[in-house]
Amino acid sequence: MQIDLRHKVILFTGATGGIGETSVRFLARYGATIAVHYHRQADTARILARAIGNDSRAFGADLSSPVEAERLFRQVQTVYRRIHVLVNNAGSYEPSPMSRRLPSWLSDWNRTMSINLTSAAVLCRCAIAHFHRRGGGRIIQVASRAALRGDTEDYLAYAAAKGGMVAMSKTIARAFGKHNIQSFVIAPGYVRTRMTQAYIRKKGERTILNELALNKITDPGDVAPTIVFLASGLMDHATGSTIDINAGSYIR
Repeated sequence: MQIDLRHKVILFTGATGGIGETSVRFLARYGATIAVHYHRQADTARILARAIGNDSRAFGADLSSPVEAERLFRQVQTVYRRIHVLVNNAGSYEPSPMSRRLPSWLSDWNRTMSINLTSAAVLCRCAIAHFHRRGGGRIIQVASRAALRGDTEDYLAYAAAKGGMVAMSKTIARAFGKHNIQSFVIAPGYVRTRMTQAYIRKKGERTILNELALNKITDPGDVAPTIVFLASGLMDHATGSTIDINAGSYIR
């Protein structure tokens, strides 16, 4: 079996994070051109784009503003003309205790929803319109096991947003499959990244390992090959599905 992603342009949000950076490096090995999205890490994104080659380039956008999400898609589309795969990987994992006063709690809720769900939905909307005109395409959503089993009270918004992402992906798969548009979800558990490192330090690595069926916390390299496989087209008949990568800590 061979995977060839040459001549494929992939818009990958949150590309400078743990799962993002590792995944775009994997995708580039198979020839993909990556639109490397970043928020604040412009230099890191540019260095990464140069390193992976294939005419990959860096694109900045603050996805706490859904309007920025649309601008990002249009900018990538202008540069490359054709986008074949959208990977909605950007995310925010920020606690918001229920004891906070309502204005602060709502601010946390809205920011989490904007980044994790609303901007992802805007990008999906742009991608679907683009794919309609260009004969199809693939969308890969990076959600979380929290979408399927819930999370702690401090991460209510995060779990709700990721649950919405799963429902959105299923709807896209059902509604647009006849237009050769496929949509998938990857649902990681704990992954050793900058975003989760504070949580791992707080809870302790042994506490987290006790939740897993395996003896090792998941690394970004355990997630990246699945993204490559889904982007390749070899899994198109799994459209609408959610693939769990959580070291057996949650089995449906």
